[in-house]
Amino acid sequence: MTDTLFSRVTSAEPDAILGVTTRFKADPRPNKVNLGVGIYLDNDGRVPVLNVVREAEEAIAAQHLPHPYLPISGLPGLSECVQRLLFGADSEVIQSRRAVTVQSLGGTGALKVGMDFLNHICRKNKAAVSRPTWGNHICLLEMAGFTVNSYRYYDATHDALGFDAMMYDLGNMPTGTVLVLHACCHNPTGYDLTEEQWKAVISLCQSRGLIPLLDIAYQGFGLGLQEDALAIRLFAASGMSFLVASSFSKSFNLYNERIGALTVVTASETEAKTVASQLDYVMRANFSSPPSKGARIVFHTLSNETRFNAWCQEVANMRTRIRQMREALAREMATVDAKRDFSFVTRQKGMFSFTGLTPDQIERLEKEFAIYAVKNGRICICGLNNQNVAYVAQSIAAVL
Repeated sequence: MTDTLFSRVTSAEPDAILGVTTRFKADPRPNKVNLGVGIYLDNDGRVPVLNVVREAEEAIAAQHLPHPYLPISGLPGLSECVQRLLFGADSEVIQSRRAVTVQSLGGTGALKVGMDFLNHICRKNKAAVSRPTWGNHICLLEMAGFTVNSYRYYDATHDALGFDAMMYDLGNMPTGTVLVLHACCHNPTGYDLTEEQWKAVISLCQSRGLIPLLDIAYQGFGLGLQEDALAIRLFAASGMSFLVASSFSKSFNLYNERIGALTVVTASETEAKTVASQLDYVMRANFSSPPSKGARIVFHTLSNETRFNAWCQEVANMRTRIRQMREALAREMATVDAKRDFSFVTRQKGMFSFTGLTPDQIERLEKEFAIYAVKNGRICICGLNNQNVAYVAQSIAAVL
């Protein structure tokens, strides 16, 4: 057979998470449960439309706005809202104008722009992610030209954060390594660092010359909108230069609008202006100009105190439901007298739980009980509700 342009291209492995949803949708069993998809669902298993989103959509539609290109950096005014949410309104970073924020295609787009900037503009080519981490971190880094290493994070023996092992690995990273950190609600484990642990990481980054890239996709889903920004504010107070990739997909339930932001904290306003020009260059090469609908919804909400407070309450409601489902799962696992204590899920934060279930146990859950999850044992707590949590607990107990 004669070689063609694509004859040597091999099929890529299907996405581990999206493949779960595909199989779930094809399953005819009425009792099926999807714990794989990383999306917020209400107690009825639906993606809710927030009241603030509905109000914003109606207000924006009533204006009958035209549809020109947005500036490369995004909707005017949005960057100020993002920075206030990340750093706090009185932050020195904001007052000194040493941070630059650009709109992106969701949190993933923010990561991609940040990684391209670090590799192609700053000439960095080594990176490290937590083990485990969100799988797309590795794909994004490799596509941006990085050699990817990892640092230990999860202690499977104790169902906890392995902080000492993490610090040992970070202490042996080469100078100039881009360090991808989960600012809150670690995906997939749900275990976060304490304030003192973050301070130790910051000190090590400074002494080792590591470059922090903080991913904050779930702000508000852990302890609260302000509390979940702790790591970012500690880095800001340290005087370090660093990057933050933020997302509004979860906190606004705007998954298909692809609205996020990349923020780069520099040493001075002069540096920030230079970085802004290069970010425009990178953005132009990636997608030229960002979309407006999601940005307008977020700006409409965050730029008004009354609407902002209403949004804060809706985020709090989602956070409370997640917490209640964690407690319900632990309680039901105890009720069925499972072979393993599942109280650890109540110590985790955010949408995900690293259950410690093996690939074989996950496969049994799918085949025997129509319960779908990712092979590494991560489950999305939002897939649980009052109607299915007892069944899920009984099924997990059966495969332990």
